[in-house]
Amino acid sequence: MITLFNNKLNIHLKGIRFLREFIRERKTVGSIYPSSKFLMKNMLKHVDFSETKVIVEFGPGNGVFTKEILERMAPDAVLFTFELNENFGQYIEDNIKDDRMILLKQSAEDLGKVLKEHGYEKADYIISSLPLMLIPTEMKTSVLKTCKDFLSKDGQFIQFQYSQNVKKLLEATFSEVKVQFTVANIPPAFVFNCSV
Repeated sequence: MITLFNNKLNIHLKGIRFLREFIRERKTVGSIYPSSKFLMKNMLKHVDFSETKVIVEFGPGNGVFTKEILERMAPDAVLFTFELNENFGQYIEDNIKDDRMILLKQSAEDLGKVLKEHGYEKADYIISSLPLMLIPTEMKTSVLKTCKDFLSKDGQFIQFQYSQNVKKLLEATFSEVKVQFTVANIPPAFVFNCSV
């Protein structure tokens, strides 16, 4: 009973943290509530963790995807996690301890530079929670082009959004874009699987 109460309290506190950051940082936080486990499963179901060595995550928020990625990753794989929001970045730093994760308080546009600094040419997967609808068009186009340029030939860019408004831009950038809908999320979300 106490465990159930603690779990519900934890979920409630995470929701409050997200709402607070949404109000404070409207330009970089695209949701009032953390992503659900159903959305996380849809985002990660096509990732071949057994063969993957380099994963990039944009906008981890409270680390729902981050924890799951680390749990499934190979021991010799690396996760580059980009978070510009100071409070979320600090939360990740304080609560997720794993030598395979490199937390970066940098823009997604710096992806190429970061990979090269760490001795990598390309990423196998890029998992993105960036609120693309809130990002200015020029920057959004630049980020997506960077993602395409630094993805391995068999890699995937996986992005979720709350509408399909970015579909045309994704299709203009990537050779193939598949869309899935996740109802069990607040709000419901679209998952875009993009291939180079």
